[in-house]
Amino acid sequence: MVDLSAVSGPEGSAHSMKTQQYLTFSLGRRVYAIGILAIKEIIEYTEPTELPMMPACLRGVINLRGAAVPVADLATRLHKPSAEITKRTCIVVVEVEREERTHVIGVQVDEVNAVLEIPESDIESAPSFGTNIRSDFIAGMARVDGNFVVLLDTARVLAFDDLALQELELTLPANTPATAPTPPPAFA
Repeated sequence: MVDLSAVSGPEGSAHSMKTQQYLTFSLGRRVYAIGILAIKEIIEYTEPTELPMMPACLRGVINLRGAAVPVADLATRLHKPSAEITKRTCIVVVEVEREERTHVIGVQVDEVNAVLEIPESDIESAPSFGTNIRSDFIAGMARVDGNFVVLLDTARVLAFDDLALQELELTLPANTPATAPTPPPAFA
């Protein structure tokens, strides 16, 4: 388990106003980051208990000190191939605010890299790709050591209310609207 309390700087200092802290982690060969304020803890990977009828990116639940915590495979959620579980695979436990409630969710990542302080001047807004490509999961793009690190918006990435519709869209033939089936006509 990683203790994040040691990385927070003095509150209200000029230094903390110009930088933000992010936990960087890997999914495949890509590096992503989320703000440390959303992170509760980082734990060793534990095989989740599978639940029936769950979307593919929800692996199941783990027992975290007596609480059932859902675990999402972040790679699958981002439409990337899920990696093999290794000794470096871990679960980042985050808190997400939804509908005036705090939800605790575990996020499976391939490995945790580091906590970085990233100056606000090195963070660009999410790129615009047009109307058919989703970029709402991206909070920004940070320049770190000459490369871009994708800063994820945890509230949007872990908003599972759109998953049922998304799963339906993936199973329908192209150009078929993802709507509820039309009931058969009534007979007179």
